[in-house]
Amino acid sequence: MRLTILAGGLLLVALSSGVMASQVYKWVDAQGVTHFGAQPPEGQSSEVLNTATPPPKPSAAEPVEPAPAGVSEQRSINRQVKKQVAEQEAERQRYCTTLRTNLAQLQNNPRVRVEEEGEMRRLNEEERQTRIGETKQKIADTCD
Repeated sequence: MRLTILAGGLLLVALSSGVMASQVYKWVDAQGVTHFGAQPPEGQSSEVLNTATPPPKPSAAEPVEPAPAGVSEQRSINRQVKKQVAEQEAERQRYCTTLRTNLAQLQNNPRVRVEEEGEMRRLNEEERQTRIGETKQKIADTCD
């Protein structure tokens, strides 16, 4: 069964390639309707259409026109600038994530401890509220 389908498919491909290479005729009938066909009409004039194949793609052996001077340099500079901007944006995103995490810790935990001069101490409520305000301001300035 599969062999029959395969053979039929190959036969169709072989026959259709010949049809594609044949001439195409164009004519206008008595009512003014334009027709196209593989056979010219009998007793009526027709025009053979040009069915030339498109030009081949340039091969690798053919030289490609070089870009104008300075274009490749500009592209290189553009890539470098885009890379730097992407790195700066990634760093800003990391910083913003840290700020938001710190803010959540300050807001959700009334017993925040900090390390100062190698010693751990607990922030009082006034210090905690001050740091919340500072962190919110940094987020507003940098992340939004």
